[in-house]
Formats: sequence, structure tokens, C-alpha cells
Amino acid sequence: MKKINLREVYPFYENDCFVMVDDEIAEIFEESKRKELNYQRKIYRNGAHFSLDRDDGIEHDAIFISLSPYEIYERKMTNEELHCAISKLPDIQAKRIYAYYFLDMNKSEIARAEGVSVKAVCKSINQGLQTLEKELKKFQK
Repeated sequence: MKKINLREVYPFYENDCFVMVDDEIAEIFEESKRKELNYQRKIYRNGAHFSLDRDDGIEHDAIFISLSPYEIYERKMTNEELHCAISKLPDIQAKRIYAYYFLDMNKSEIARAEGVSVKAVCKSINQGLQTLEKELKKFQK
């Protein structure tokens, strides 16, 4: 039996908490700690290499440069124009576009939730997008 401090093993422990564990368990914790240190050393020496297919935002953080005040203002105005244009759509089209593009629901999920056909949802979203395009062109003039 070996005594370990759970605060060193689990990051959410704020105070020392010592427990007695089997030697096998203690060895697993030690091996995990060694592997983590080796991984950190590898990242430090070789630079971090991440997959861009993970969709966890790492590539965005690596590429993203802080926005200038002009870019922040431009993004704010674009969002206001988009919300204004969406508010001018019929209620059903606005809800379906919001669900599809902002809530990441697919068209069959929307159709199932509303009790309509997928074709009706597709047609509604396409008509809504065409109307949005016309409305947003008015803002550019």
C-alpha cells in the first residue's frame, strides 16, 4: 500500500487529501504523470502539432489575430443588418433559417419537429435566403 495525495492527481481538489492505494494503482498514477510530462516536453521541443479536422477551434486560435476597432464595428454592423433582414422574413422562414444555420439542425430534424415534409423545409429556407439576399443588398447601397 502506498499513500498518494489526491490534490496532485485531480485538479479540482483544492486541499490535500491523502489516501492509501494499492501499489498497482499508485504505479498507474505515476506512469500517467510521466506520460503527461513527456508529452509536455515533446510539445515544447517540437512545437505543437494539431489536426485541423478536429473542429475544436485550435486552428482558429492559431490563425486568429485580434480585430481592429474598425473590424469590430464592421462586424457589429453586419450582424445588425443580418438580424434586421431576418426580422423582415415571414415567421416560419425566419425560424427555419435560424434553426438550420444557428442551431445546426439539419432539414430533416426541422421537418420532424414541425411535422412537415423535408421538401417544404428546403423550399422555405431557399425562399428565405433569396429574400435575405435582396434585403442585404439594400443595405449595401
